[in-house]
Amino acid sequence: LELFKPFIMKRLVDLDLAPNIKSAKKKVEAEEKEVFEALDEVIKEHPVLLNRAPTLHRLGIQGFLPTLVEGKAIKLHPLVCKAFNADFDGDQMAIHVPLSPKAQLEAWMLMLSPHNLLNPANGAPVVSPSQDMVLGIYLMTSQLEGDRGEGKIFSNLDEIHYALSVGSVGLRARVSVIHQDRLLQTTPGRVIFNSVMPEAYPYVNRGVSDKEITRIIAEVYDRYGAGATVHMLDRVKELGFHYATVFAPSIAISDIQVSPKKQDLIAAANKEVADVTKAYKSGVITNDERSKKVIEIWTRTNDLITESMFAELEQDQRGFNPIYTMAASGARGSRAQIRQLAGMRGLMARPNGDIIELAIRSNFREGLGVLEFFISTHGARKGLADTALKTADAGYLTRRLVDIAQDVIVTETDCGTKAGVIMTPVKEGDKVKMTLGDRAFGRVVAEDITDPVSGDVVIGRNTLIDREAGRKIDSMGIEAINIRSPLTCETRYGICANCYGMDLGRLKEVEMGEAVGTIAAQSIGEPGTQLTMRTFHVGGVATNLQVKENEHKLPYRALVNSISGKVVERSDRQKVFSTRGSINLSRINQVLETGKMIGLKVEDAQVVVPGEVIATGYDGEEKPVTAEAAGTVRISGDSFFIEGEAASIPVRIGTILNVQETQVIEPSASIATFDPYNEVVVSDAKGTVSFVDIEEDKNLKKDEEGNYRLIEYRRERLNPRMLVGSEEYSVPPNAIVTARNGQSVQPGDVLYKIAAAAEKTRDITGGLPRVEELFEARRPREASTLAELDGRIEDHNEVVKEKRVFYIVPDNEELDRIKVAIPVSNRLRVRNGDYVKAGDMLDEGMLDPHDILRIKGINALHEFLVHEVQEVYRLQGVFINDKHIEIIVRQMLRKLEVDDPGDTSFVAHQQVDRFSFRDENERVESEGGVPATSRQILLGITRASLNTDSFISAASFQETTRVLTDAAIKGKKDPLLGLKENVIIGHLIPAGTGLKHYRDVEIFYKEYGDIQKLEKERREAEELAAGQTAAPEGLQG
Repeated sequence: LELFKPFIMKRLVDLDLAPNIKSAKKKVEAEEKEVFEALDEVIKEHPVLLNRAPTLHRLGIQGFLPTLVEGKAIKLHPLVCKAFNADFDGDQMAIHVPLSPKAQLEAWMLMLSPHNLLNPANGAPVVSPSQDMVLGIYLMTSQLEGDRGEGKIFSNLDEIHYALSVGSVGLRARVSVIHQDRLLQTTPGRVIFNSVMPEAYPYVNRGVSDKEITRIIAEVYDRYGAGATVHMLDRVKELGFHYATVFAPSIAISDIQVSPKKQDLIAAANKEVADVTKAYKSGVITNDERSKKVIEIWTRTNDLITESMFAELEQDQRGFNPIYTMAASGARGSRAQIRQLAGMRGLMARPNGDIIELAIRSNFREGLGVLEFFISTHGARKGLADTALKTADAGYLTRRLVDIAQDVIVTETDCGTKAGVIMTPVKEGDKVKMTLGDRAFGRVVAEDITDPVSGDVVIGRNTLIDREAGRKIDSMGIEAINIRSPLTCETRYGICANCYGMDLGRLKEVEMGEAVGTIAAQSIGEPGTQLTMRTFHVGGVATNLQVKENEHKLPYRALVNSISGKVVERSDRQKVFSTRGSINLSRINQVLETGKMIGLKVEDAQVVVPGEVIATGYDGEEKPVTAEAAGTVRISGDSFFIEGEAASIPVRIGTILNVQETQVIEPSASIATFDPYNEVVVSDAKGTVSFVDIEEDKNLKKDEEGNYRLIEYRRERLNPRMLVGSEEYSVPPNAIVTARNGQSVQPGDVLYKIAAAAEKTRDITGGLPRVEELFEARRPREASTLAELDGRIEDHNEVVKEKRVFYIVPDNEELDRIKVAIPVSNRLRVRNGDYVKAGDMLDEGMLDPHDILRIKGINALHEFLVHEVQEVYRLQGVFINDKHIEIIVRQMLRKLEVDDPGDTSFVAHQQVDRFSFRDENERVESEGGVPATSRQILLGITRASLNTDSFISAASFQETTRVLTDAAIKGKKDPLLGLKENVIIGHLIPAGTGLKHYRDVEIFYKEYGDIQKLEKERREAEELAAGQTAAPEGLQG
């Protein structure tokens, strides 16, 4: 009533129920009967905006059509809660009423919640059932063995409803139903679920969990559009709530089933830990190794207990244990939480991230011991403290991102560039995490994609990749494509629609005037806040520890193509890598024997596609043999392979090689074995060890475990190394020296080892600061030195001022060799005679983005930044489309640094916008002068925001006084191109309908009234225009 007061007063005056506004106001305050009648009419077709703080992305404000209800509470549709991140425990929301007709139109067309079904960050549905609804749907679509009425046959939905109402059949019984003229084995619940799906949607005949629902929603949206999706969602919501109430699952303590194997597993683990401790006390292993092994034992035991516990839960109550159902359906709870209820709590982390070796052996069902409870408090407290601190950090990150990207608006359809970036599938090791088709979805192709077999163009340049095209790319086995990207866009102010691609919130090509920069910033910032709030749920339990593998293997058959690196044979005939190397393999998709093939249709090195006929018969059978997967044919002797993608396994020094070249290895066969806890260095040759600059009691100390460790010795300059024959091995600090002076060694014997760094749990604490570090383009503290060019290492063991000096001798004879100096304390990754490529790491450390840009160029930097940022989010299960990160990277790469100004107006080392630089160079060249040269620089987001052309925007961001005095001294002009500067001086923002492109339209109307009135006038004008063939100028527009 209060919100719509002015509208009601106007309505009362219009209806002659009040003589003037003043008496209308009195009527409203007295809440007379006619007031409510007027309110009903006013509220019809008048959208309101709801907003929940914090508004982290554009879905935090949405438009709704209000309905009048009793009481003071806002009643909200349950499906939009996810977008607002709202829950029903006292959240507050603000309501705004759009006043002007333009504002109402905008709320109607753009902000109404049915128009906002997808998340602009990744194009996935953001309205999807959760919690009770998911549980209800999962229970109704699952199948229960031996439920009432199993095996009955029904002809239609009505019969099923009848049978259910009289109780002759259960919802989860296995029954047969006539569906599209054939019998279908299904359950009554599934038939009801399918009855709310759109007409032609394929029958869903499986248990539906939350992931499955999200997939169905995305598919329905793709096929039938938003209208059908909204209709379906409402009916699914009703079903979910209804059946959650019908099944009414509840939790009792007896539902928490503890695995009977638990005691034995824990006893075994305790024994193993005792053995390891004994080994440590007798000096066989170091303290580091002991603690790593203990942690590994507990991690493994915890996994085993969890496995056996889940096996128990699945069998319990015929597969419908309430706790298990809740986790399996995705309604509430996760494996990690159930593991703490019924398995064991496992290892906890100290606040600094170290893992406490005492594992918590109890679970919450049994109850924790006093000590266990005490250890638990660490995690619980850290979780709460982190949450409070990190929310602020994430908010600040979002603010900086918005500030740098706010002026990226779609200002033209195509900038006409030919350039693009190369996109490949996302792999982790050999597993494909995201196929190329999925990753390229919604992007525009920069150069024709051709069929690898026939060479025909399948997808032409400038085509938008939709789901269909994505499937085509995947099925042809294409490994890399060139796509348009914000990074290579040539649009001067803003960005063009083709380089951006699809608007993921609407799944159509992006419209002119869309503020894509702000969307990108919100898409990256919003999950940042989410991630930070996620720490305390599991209560500091160290879950994501990888149990260390000690061998390399592949999950598929493969052919060993080549082995790079130096391999020596030990006295026991084992082959050992004495340098870093790699084993290069290719996947084998199909193996046949050449002798058995009849009428071979393909030749060696030919590329085949799935289903292509490769021979007319095999092994005496005249039946065509087809290729099972895409790949290259290899025929050698009597074996015939179809080779798939190549894989390369990098190996460290001291790795034992178990295969040889051209060997075919079976799935999961051991390819090479190594020591996961230590890096080792082995001897290349046979000979006697002699120490140089290694002296006992000086820099070689015996520690309490009886190992000889090399320590840094400050009093004199030492360059510790070992000689074996003519070979030299430099020994870094902290190495455990296993060889003795004067000892004779065989090739492959270990000279010294270095313990690998202890595992810490990677909380988002690793995450958020990491994202920030990348976007701020900070130089990492322990940056790795990169090779400046391709060449061989030439190392004469020089040490100058605490630094080791060696050279890279380039392949190209004309270039000079390059001197590299690395602090003595750093561990080298290369040795004398190794071959390095430009950009390879020469010592251990983090990669510095500035070095990557300088040595390998813009594309390598883009690849690195996008991959590193995505890695952090992917660990948390958050998906963000690459294009959002690319927009931010584009803004970080706006500036060039002038090296040689030539005849231009620039000065050396000045930072110039890349477009201004190009303009100035063109001007100078046209006058016959010498152009300037420059190099690309990478600015962090704060620096880039303060360096923008608009001083108003920079001043409103940070360091206001400095920015404004600077602008005043230089007499700067502000072109008002971004969003912020226009908001500050009170102009319409140049985005959406405020884009100049849209505003340059003249409209001739006598008066503005309600939307209906405008509509009427527009119709009359059109009729008039149709009547007069040559309409005067004024009526067009």
